Amino acid sequence: MPLAAVLLCVVLGVLAVFQLALVFGAPIGRFAWGGQHEVLPARLRIGSAVSIVIYAVIAVLALDRAGLVDVVPDAVSTVGMWVVFGYFVLGIALNAISRSRAERLTMAPTSAVLAVLSLLVALG
Repeated sequence: MPLAAVLLCVVLGVLAVFQLALVFGAPIGRFAWGGQHEVLPARLRIGSAVSIVIYAVIAVLALDRAGLVDVVPDAVSTVGMWVVFGYFVLGIALNAISRSRAERLTMAPTSAVLAVLSLLVALG
């Protein structure tokens, strides 16, 4: 389980860098938020910034559940990781139905990897 938690954090770190690039106007919007904008408008940039915060919370929950840190009560990390698993399963579906081919081909598989890793951590 610690390995799954660390791998989950690595993938989340890569996604955080991606979201940060979107926040600063990188022309890679076709991979996110429905792919309708090459450069995200302000409201979606705020969404990307919020995503980074969510990724950080998920990372803390995963590391706590895996026993690598002790930040939150065990019940919180246990229930939290099941919520995270559901969040990533929903992400698979939402990314799979995106109008953006680029988003479907990159983010749906990424969400699947995150779902599997979060399931392993949750089961731990």
